[in-house]
Amino acid sequence: MELLVMVMILAMWATPMSSTTAQSVDIYRVRKMAAEYNITCVLVFGDSSVDPGNNNRLDTTFKGNFPPYGKDFFNGQPTGRFSNGRLPTDFIAEALGYTMTIPGYLQPNLSNQNLLHGVSFASAASGYDDLTANLTNVLPVSKQLQYLMHYKIKLRRLVGENRAEQIIKDAIFVISMGTNDFIQNYYIELDRAKQFTVEEYGDYLTTSMMKDIKEMHRIGARRLVVVGVPPLGCMPLVKTLRNTAFCDPMYNHAAFSFNNKVKAKLATLKMSLGMSSLYVDAYGIIQNAVKNPIKFGFTVSSIGCCGTGTIEYGDTCEGMSTCKDASKYVFWDAVHPTEKMYKIIADEALSSLNTGFLD
Repeated sequence: MELLVMVMILAMWATPMSSTTAQSVDIYRVRKMAAEYNITCVLVFGDSSVDPGNNNRLDTTFKGNFPPYGKDFFNGQPTGRFSNGRLPTDFIAEALGYTMTIPGYLQPNLSNQNLLHGVSFASAASGYDDLTANLTNVLPVSKQLQYLMHYKIKLRRLVGENRAEQIIKDAIFVISMGTNDFIQNYYIELDRAKQFTVEEYGDYLTTSMMKDIKEMHRIGARRLVVVGVPPLGCMPLVKTLRNTAFCDPMYNHAAFSFNNKVKAKLATLKMSLGMSSLYVDAYGIIQNAVKNPIKFGFTVSSIGCCGTGTIEYGDTCEGMSTCKDASKYVFWDAVHPTEKMYKIIADEALSSLNTGFLD
């Protein structure tokens, strides 16, 4: 009862969601549901869409721990997040009432509270295909899952074996990746394109995804949120590479087809593993914002805020000038969305939370 009262108080303090988002989030409902269904924390796997700075600790060029990244983060601090501010998982954790940000697991000096509220194992430039991560010397999902096991050991030392098992069981596992598999590993490097058609590669990726999910289940996961691949053809970088002012249909078809395969796989989880799953349609959300920017409070949806907005991302964005107000832009750089766009995605995910998913 005390927990529920605290949740109600936190909800009253919560900042109201912007009316420009696709769905307004009922913070009270979300936090009440989190308390009633014992959501313990958020555990995150994936790529730069959810990496809060793990790559800072790796010998890789795929980092975002320098200005202008973090321009609108707390105190304007670059953290390794590939955006001007926070990521969707940060907003999800805040809405649940736990923490304002989800730290990277490789962050030095993680506190006990960090471990209890949730961490991200994600690594920018990673993907469902381990080869994708190997090309850029970042953490493949297999390594991210090894770190999950290390995390579980730390939890046992902190709260005991039984409580650690319950924390994992009641956590929300978030997976967000796939972009690098297609753009870097299929369309640019061409390694996989020599082996697979794009449809076959989508099948290969979803098979890899299911292998990873089964390993999460073995470790204790029961609640899974999977974020779909965004409309790749609408990214400023892709439009530049394809020399078009419009969303490229080939890239978008690859993303759309893959997302359908993901949804079909997720539909089998309840029966096969007893896992609850929720799919977040990042493709539809971002495509809608690109086509109807004014509806979401944006004015620019064709280019990013950093540099020319057409090709810069990661180290090529370092030290570049930016637009005056990133909240008017769908994209922060030529690949990654702005904090505002990420918040819209998080709001959609939170609005989709239901008791069926949490049972």
